[in-house]
Amino acid sequence: MVRLNARALTFTTALLITPVVAGCGYNTIPTKEERAQAAWADVQSQYQRRADLVPNLVATVQGAAIQERTTLTDVINARARATSVNVSADSLSDPAAFQQYQAAQGQLSGALSRLLVTVEAYPQLQANQNFLTLQSQLEGTENRIQIARRDYNEAVRDYNTTLRTFPSVIWAKTIQSGSKPMQLFTATAEAQSAPSVNFNLGAPPSNASAAPGGNAAPVTPGATPPAQ
Repeated sequence: MVRLNARALTFTTALLITPVVAGCGYNTIPTKEERAQAAWADVQSQYQRRADLVPNLVATVQGAAIQERTTLTDVINARARATSVNVSADSLSDPAAFQQYQAAQGQLSGALSRLLVTVEAYPQLQANQNFLTLQSQLEGTENRIQIARRDYNEAVRDYNTTLRTFPSVIWAKTIQSGSKPMQLFTATAEAQSAPSVNFNLGAPPSNASAAPGGNAAPVTPGATPPAQ
């Protein structure tokens, strides 16, 4: 009988403590952390969608006999860098890794902008339905990237604020001390100015586009064709 009463007391105590703990914000940190990580997954999905469109875009531009090799090579190398830098949900609190990822994606954005501006000088591409479709898909993807980044930043600001405000700051300093502030997307240097265009027809690939070590970044066979 005493044992039964002890179990009943334990059960009753748990029922009483649960809403108190929940009301004190114990579940707030992990809930908002999951929300921010889900938003990050959306960002990565949109960046991957863009990367998947690039090989077909490059192949279409080359098929139109455009000889602007520097811009095409910049896009190929930028895509290689962007797809080689990854940030997992567990690394969102690492400033160096996050900045590297953002920089790589920003370089691809800039290279694509220069390419799309360059091909405006080629009427045959403006009449190429495949190119127009790819261009439209890229523009739509860029819009989705901006939305995904905005949603991620909002989720991260909410999460980071939770780590610093009462009462959740109590848990952030004690039991949930492993929860660290996440990094935010910021405007890149390229976003502050319009893309520059150099109609350097037939010129050799730009050295600035080479991967670290002085060599061009590798291109997966069957994915992104090399510049002609």
